[in-house]
Amino acid sequence: MLGLGAVLFFGSVLTPDPALQIGTFAGGLLVLFWALGLGLRVMLERARVERRGALLADLVARDPSPALLTDEEGGLVVANHAAKTMLQVDGAKTVAGCLRFWLANPAAILIRLTVRARREGGAGEDIVTRSGRLRIRVTHTPGQGFLWRFDLLPDRVANGRAGEIGLPVITVSRTGAVIYMNDAARALVGERVKGQSALFPHGLPENGALVTLNLPTGPRRAVATLRGLSAGRTEVCLTPLDPAALPSPEEVFANLPVALVMVDGQGRVLTANAVANTLLGKGEVTGRNLSDLLEGLGRSLPDWLREVLEDRGRTRSEFLRVRRPDCETFVQVTLNVGRRGGEEVLVAVLNDATELKTLEAQFVQSQKMQAIGQLTGGIAHDFNNLLTAISGHCDLLLLRHDPGDQNYADLIQIHQNANRAAALVGQLLAFSRKQTLQPEILDMRDTLADLTHLLNRLVGETVTLTLSHEPVLGAIRADKRQLEQVLMNLVVNARDAMPDGGQIRIETEALTLTAPMERDRATVPAGDYVCVRVSDEGTGIPKDKLQKVFEPFYTTKRTGEGTGLGLSTAYGIVKQTGGFIFIDSASSGTTFTLLFPVHRDAPVEKAPLPVARSARAAPRGEGVILLVEDEAPVRAFASRALQMRGFTVIEADSAETALAQLEDPDLRIDLFVTDVVMPGLDGPTWVRQARKLRPDVGVVFVSGYAEGALSERELDIPDAVFLPKPFSLNELTETVHEQLH
Repeated sequence: MLGLGAVLFFGSVLTPDPALQIGTFAGGLLVLFWALGLGLRVMLERARVERRGALLADLVARDPSPALLTDEEGGLVVANHAAKTMLQVDGAKTVAGCLRFWLANPAAILIRLTVRARREGGAGEDIVTRSGRLRIRVTHTPGQGFLWRFDLLPDRVANGRAGEIGLPVITVSRTGAVIYMNDAARALVGERVKGQSALFPHGLPENGALVTLNLPTGPRRAVATLRGLSAGRTEVCLTPLDPAALPSPEEVFANLPVALVMVDGQGRVLTANAVANTLLGKGEVTGRNLSDLLEGLGRSLPDWLREVLEDRGRTRSEFLRVRRPDCETFVQVTLNVGRRGGEEVLVAVLNDATELKTLEAQFVQSQKMQAIGQLTGGIAHDFNNLLTAISGHCDLLLLRHDPGDQNYADLIQIHQNANRAAALVGQLLAFSRKQTLQPEILDMRDTLADLTHLLNRLVGETVTLTLSHEPVLGAIRADKRQLEQVLMNLVVNARDAMPDGGQIRIETEALTLTAPMERDRATVPAGDYVCVRVSDEGTGIPKDKLQKVFEPFYTTKRTGEGTGLGLSTAYGIVKQTGGFIFIDSASSGTTFTLLFPVHRDAPVEKAPLPVARSARAAPRGEGVILLVEDEAPVRAFASRALQMRGFTVIEADSAETALAQLEDPDLRIDLFVTDVVMPGLDGPTWVRQARKLRPDVGVVFVSGYAEGALSERELDIPDAVFLPKPFSLNELTETVHEQLH
């Protein structure tokens, strides 16, 4: 290319045509520059390869292990000092020539390794030689050749150090010939054997199997560890067992750290080890029936054992309860089929599952309480709708009957029982933490002082009530009426637990927790608390029933003596207030501990919707009311009650219907009275849409879920009040009148 460039360059001088002269001159320059650049790049690449080769040769020379560097054709390039000492490098031109002392025919092995190295980048193999094991490793570097490294491993297992600790090692070829035995193997066998049949008449054993070796000195048991090598060879490492040191199967069974019980098909315990006896808590259980030791399967244990025996290929596992009076213990029983003396038996593996079952029971209890809370909240909502219709229509009837009317007393009875039902629904809402609260800043000492007179009347003459206060108590934020309800429920329960009289103590204490306190599946954060304890000297509550006392409708009293809602109501009120309630009970006496966080000055919160409650009759008024209620009986009562007070009422059975009516621009509406929870759009949602066109219309929200349902929807609608169900005729009309005026 340089010659061509020179010809073009100098030939341009001899060209008579100026245009051709310029083109030839430029072409000659381009060819010259291109040839010079190509030559420079080739020189740089050659220099880089030479530097890399020199570096590789230097690394090989410094390698402490015997190493050889060959070119791509296998020609010997470099041999380090260790290789010259170990191998016959002098006069050798290839790797095969260096190994002629170690291997009779090294060419086949080297070709195999070379092919693998070209394909995979590297290869290695352990070769059994007369001087021990020779490990050969080769790495292929494209463009540089092959790096060979050699290590002599006398009497050594590649994945361990069996030969170094004297374990017998034997290498067997693909055809079953013994091609290698280390010194320990020769000492064990007593001679050099040629075939595997001399040691293993039935072929090579499985990995980890216990084998019996027929030795000149007699049978000897050993554990065989197998490892596959290249070219179909197998390496067998034997771990001889001392017959005198081996325990009997019975001793192994008895001393295993796992609880094991062996039973027959009828469930009779044939034997059990020490761990099983301790876990079952029965001392020695041999000879007893499994049904006397375990329970809780839901069917007979013999049937379960029979099924396991018939379906031998499947392992069965069940969680059972141990029959022991001292403590509650659960075990996971896993059955496996075995043989003893020629007969089929079942081996039961027992695992202590007490903690697991306890956690499971706690989780189930938590899930159950949550489900009950949701259920009671839904039931309370439906009942409030029914009670609103019942008490409302009763109010309408009372307006048409004088006290002297013969039906008046019956109507009063209906009205009073409806109010009792409303109180019961209020307790359900308290448990589900959805009742309306009116929190205020309280001093527990003042609250108890105001309540003392009523509590003394509740306990009667045979029970003494004592109060004890700590001098300095922080303030709490709670609903005073609901808090008094909690204390009354606890005092009444304490009184009923002492039919022969006794003492009830109410104590207050300032408590500071420097670290979170965990108790009864609850975590009390660190901070300052006001602690209230209500203690009695009654009969106490059994331990297995302590976790159930806060469930609704659960009671330890006889039928007719309690509804089972007192403690569940107290639980709901305390939790909704942000406090905690715990119970302690022994064979005699019970203590309820209430913890309320001390109230600190905090930023002013958005005030909840005012709760409309009034007992006085509302005056007659004027105005157009849009009444939206999906419950027809409630809507009928509310419409009649408002119309009787002079209001014009437009009814809608859904939010969608109400919005459709408001599309009429000529329709004048003065007030919205709407339910909160309805199918489709709920109350707050449709009111927000309606307020876009009628921003000055007031709102009265009614609901059987109480005010908490509005807070969850982050209600920020101005000029709105909340009227909880059930409401009376006067409460409805008074609320509407106040909103309009």
